[in-house]
Amino acid sequence: MIKPIELVIFDCDGVLVDSERIAARVQVALGAELGWPLTEDEVVDRFIGRSHAAIREQVAARLGEDTAATWLERFEQLHREAVDADLAPVEGLPEALDALTLPTCIASSGSHDKMRHTLGRTGLYERFAGRIFSATEVSHGKPAPDLFLHAARQMGVDPAACVVVEDSQPGVRAARAAGMRSFGYAGGLTPAARLEGPDTEIFYDMRTLSTLIAAR
Repeated sequence: MIKPIELVIFDCDGVLVDSERIAARVQVALGAELGWPLTEDEVVDRFIGRSHAAIREQVAARLGEDTAATWLERFEQLHREAVDADLAPVEGLPEALDALTLPTCIASSGSHDKMRHTLGRTGLYERFAGRIFSATEVSHGKPAPDLFLHAARQMGVDPAACVVVEDSQPGVRAARAAGMRSFGYAGGLTPAARLEGPDTEIFYDMRTLSTLIAAR
């Protein structure tokens, strides 16, 4: 028997704040600068939805530990500058939050410092304060289920009664591994085909989210 939804778990980048386009642009620039030419599609495939630790591991395997450290340091700097200049909420997101009546939280691959910055810049931080969880709190980031299970545990909700809103392939895979249903937002960088799979419903407009959740 399918349990009624008691908690909506949001990813942050690309779901709440339109930061994935910024991140991809910065990663492409860093690759060109530091010796690993990457297309935007390759960045989406390799980096989007993954923790800084996982990205660092990939860069280190390709370019060495010293370059990986430089890459992450430069990313933090350039990303912060671009966020300050360009960041906005995902289109339709404020309306989606206003329409939701269920409890919500965030479970993101980003650090708490990064989320304080991005959510603060877009006026969203206070809407989730005290209910924000980071991959830095668990042993394994997405696509492992650890972060979503941690969020459910902290919120006191059975994983089977949680639904996840994600925009990355590692994110929807993590939701499935956690035994949670998910909504794959395909209005951003990740193509719908990469989000499709069991217990995942694809959608393109944040304004439809509350209706889709109510139908579950």
